Amino acid sequence: MGFVQEFKEFAVKGNAMDMAVGLILGAAFNKIVNSIVTDLIMPPIGMLIGGVDFKNLMIVLKEAAKGPAGEDIPAVGIRYGMFINTVVEFLIVALSVFVVVKMMNRLVRKREEPKPA
Repeated sequence: MGFVQEFKEFAVKGNAMDMAVGLILGAAFNKIVNSIVTDLIMPPIGMLIGGVDFKNLMIVLKEAAKGPAGEDIPAVGIRYGMFINTVVEFLIVALSVFVVVKMMNRLVRKREEPKPA
Protein backbone atom coordinates (compact mmCIF):
# COMPACT_ATOMS: atom_id res chain seq x y z
CA MET A 1 0.00 0.00 0.00
CA GLY A 2 1.39 3.36 -1.00
CA PHE A 3 2.00 6.28 1.32
CA VAL A 4 -0.71 8.43 -0.32
CA GLN A 5 -3.32 5.66 -0.08
CA GLU A 6 -2.42 5.03 3.56
CA PHE A 7 -2.77 8.74 4.32
CA LYS A 8 -6.17 8.88 2.60
CA GLU A 9 -7.42 6.01 4.77
CA PHE A 10 -6.07 7.72 7.88
CA ALA A 11 -7.77 11.02 7.00
CA VAL A 12 -11.09 9.39 6.08
CA LYS A 13 -11.22 7.31 9.28
CA GLY A 14 -11.82 10.44 11.29
CA ASN A 15 -8.53 10.43 13.18
CA ALA A 16 -7.44 13.63 11.47
CA MET A 17 -10.77 15.35 12.20
CA ASP A 18 -10.66 14.26 15.86
CA MET A 19 -7.13 15.61 16.11
CA ALA A 20 -8.13 18.91 14.46
CA VAL A 21 -11.06 19.37 16.82
CA GLY A 22 -8.78 18.61 19.77
CA LEU A 23 -6.23 21.19 18.62
CA ILE A 24 -8.89 23.87 18.15
CA LEU A 25 -10.42 23.21 21.58
CA GLY A 26 -6.95 23.09 23.12
CA ALA A 27 -6.05 26.50 21.67
CA ALA A 28 -9.28 28.00 23.01
CA PHE A 29 -8.72 26.36 26.40
CA ASN A 30 -5.20 27.78 26.47
CA LYS A 31 -6.59 31.32 26.06
CA ILE A 32 -9.01 30.75 28.94
CA VAL A 33 -6.28 29.40 31.22
CA ASN A 34 -3.97 32.27 30.26
CA SER A 35 -6.67 34.77 31.21
CA ILE A 36 -7.41 32.97 34.48
CA VAL A 37 -3.75 33.11 35.46
CA THR A 38 -2.91 36.65 34.32
CA ASP A 39 -6.23 38.32 35.15
CA LEU A 40 -7.58 36.42 38.17
CA ILE A 41 -4.87 34.50 40.03
CA MET A 42 -1.65 36.51 39.75
CA PRO A 43 -2.99 40.04 40.58
CA PRO A 44 -4.18 39.08 44.11
CA ILE A 45 -0.94 37.16 44.73
CA GLY A 46 1.06 40.18 43.56
CA MET A 47 -1.00 42.44 45.82
CA LEU A 48 -0.39 40.17 48.81
CA ILE A 49 3.39 40.28 48.33
CA GLY A 50 3.56 44.05 48.04
CA GLY A 51 1.73 45.25 44.95
CA VAL A 52 3.94 43.48 42.43
CA ASP A 53 2.88 42.91 38.82
CA PHE A 54 4.41 39.53 37.93
CA LYS A 55 4.69 40.46 34.25
CA ASN A 56 7.20 43.16 35.16
CA LEU A 57 9.40 41.10 37.48
CA MET A 58 12.85 40.73 35.98
CA ILE A 59 16.53 40.76 36.76
CA VAL A 60 18.03 43.49 34.59
CA LEU A 61 21.32 42.40 33.02
CA LYS A 62 21.79 45.54 30.95
CA GLU A 63 19.81 48.76 31.28
CA ALA A 64 17.97 50.30 28.34
CA ALA A 65 20.07 52.83 26.48
CA LYS A 66 20.29 55.05 23.43
CA GLY A 67 22.33 53.83 20.50
CA PRO A 68 24.91 55.92 18.64
CA ALA A 69 22.28 56.91 16.06
CA GLY A 70 19.77 57.85 18.77
CA GLU A 71 17.72 54.63 18.52
CA ASP A 72 16.33 53.03 21.66
CA ILE A 73 18.08 49.84 22.78
CA PRO A 74 15.76 47.89 25.08
CA ALA A 75 16.88 46.54 28.43
CA VAL A 76 18.18 42.99 28.58
CA GLY A 77 16.87 40.96 31.47
CA ILE A 78 15.75 37.63 32.85
CA ARG A 79 11.96 37.83 33.02
CA TYR A 80 11.28 35.45 35.89
CA GLY A 81 7.82 36.92 36.52
CA MET A 82 6.61 35.74 33.11
CA PHE A 83 8.18 32.35 33.85
CA ILE A 84 6.17 32.12 37.09
CA ASN A 85 2.99 32.95 35.13
CA THR A 86 3.80 30.23 32.59
CA VAL A 87 4.43 27.64 35.33
CA VAL A 88 1.09 28.44 36.97
CA GLU A 89 -0.64 28.15 33.58
CA PHE A 90 1.00 24.76 33.02
CA LEU A 91 -0.11 23.51 36.44
CA ILE A 92 -3.71 24.53 35.74
CA VAL A 93 -3.68 22.82 32.33
CA ALA A 94 -2.06 19.69 33.80
CA LEU A 95 -4.66 19.55 36.58
CA SER A 96 -7.50 20.05 34.11
CA VAL A 97 -6.23 17.28 31.82
CA PHE A 98 -5.78 14.98 34.82
CA VAL A 99 -9.38 15.58 35.93
CA VAL A 100 -10.75 14.98 32.41
CA VAL A 101 -8.75 11.75 31.99
CA LYS A 102 -9.83 10.57 35.44
CA MET A 103 -13.50 11.19 34.57
CA MET A 104 -13.13 9.43 31.20
CA ASN A 105 -11.50 6.41 32.87
CA ARG A 106 -14.34 6.24 35.38
CA LEU A 107 -16.93 6.33 32.56
CA VAL A 108 -15.08 3.63 30.60
CA ARG A 109 -14.89 1.39 33.69
CA LYS A 110 -18.63 1.78 34.32
CA ARG A 111 -19.38 0.85 30.73
CA GLU A 112 -17.13 -2.25 30.90
CA GLU A 113 -18.54 -3.57 34.19
CA PRO A 114 -20.83 -6.54 33.56
CA LYS A 115 -24.40 -6.02 34.63
CA PRO A 116 -25.65 -8.44 37.31
CA ALA A 117 -27.84 -11.19 35.89
